[in-house]
Amino acid sequence: MPILAILGSGGWGTALAVVLAQHPGHQIRLWSYRGDVAERLSRLRENTQQLPGVRIPDSVQITSSVEEATRSADAWITAIPTAFLRSTLKLFHGVAEHPVPVVSLTKGIEIETFRRPSEIIRQELGMGRVVVLSGPSHAEEVARGGPTSLVAACEDAALAAWVQRHFGTDRLRVYTNSDLIGVELAGALKNVLAIAAGICDGLKFGDNAKAALLTRGLVEMQRFGVTHGADPSTFYGLAGVGDLMTTCFSPHGRNRRVGERLAQGEKLQELLAGPQVAEGVFTAKSVYERLIRAGLESPILQGVYRVLYEGQSPREAVNDLLGRPQREESAC
Repeated sequence: MPILAILGSGGWGTALAVVLAQHPGHQIRLWSYRGDVAERLSRLRENTQQLPGVRIPDSVQITSSVEEATRSADAWITAIPTAFLRSTLKLFHGVAEHPVPVVSLTKGIEIETFRRPSEIIRQELGMGRVVVLSGPSHAEEVARGGPTSLVAACEDAALAAWVQRHFGTDRLRVYTNSDLIGVELAGALKNVLAIAAGICDGLKFGDNAKAALLTRGLVEMQRFGVTHGADPSTFYGLAGVGDLMTTCFSPHGRNRRVGERLAQGEKLQELLAGPQVAEGVFTAKSVYERLIRAGLESPILQGVYRVLYEGQSPREAVNDLLGRPQREESAC
């Protein structure tokens, strides 16, 4: 049975360690960037900040040593926020004894380069075999055994099937998909729309407005994805509409909470000071620059950018959307 090294001890990395440890024979190693965090997790067997009340099985080895985490591992699993992915992976240069597959859990786009997580992994680690595991999956529910379905995306069908076989449990269903680009872009773009959904909640606009926002937002996601090489059907699957619904309605959604609190008058810098990263804030900037370059019409994605980076008030951004000319739906 495989040895799996999870790089990143945040909520999602910890949750997956808990789930994967249930596989008989699996050896799970959970790597933390900080030694003090690794020591606390090992001692308490609980991620008290992000997954309070969830016990980390004793079989999970927790370490801050790069070499100890990856030695003889059959696969690496990256659970590192996009903003820190490249710099963190530099710690793993030259560590692999031989090329191993990498499973990416990261949802976002690098601001400076517009690189997707799988592209950053390939650049920094020289690992060509990358699988993206994505879909509606709040760590709080996954860690507690809530039924969850994900998609493993990879151009290599055999590798995607390997992830499906070794990651799936009776509570975690894993589907496969060959559209790695679409799955990654869907996972990134839905976080930006979640901020818009939070603004809608913060302004107390109700269910009708939120449903319309997400329906039109899904069109923008698909339009952007297809322009960048994605399969349009991906956006109607788990990584697209599935993840969008979870992120935009759940109280666990960090990006939704950012939008909600912005609409209630809080400042962005205050919201970013917490222990968890809201990927949509950074993705909004990368996406906006690409939208302008490609000349794509995406009023919702652009509106989120203006609220985050140009100081437009949430209510003004909504008024701009409502003031747009009415059109035939199929032409929008």
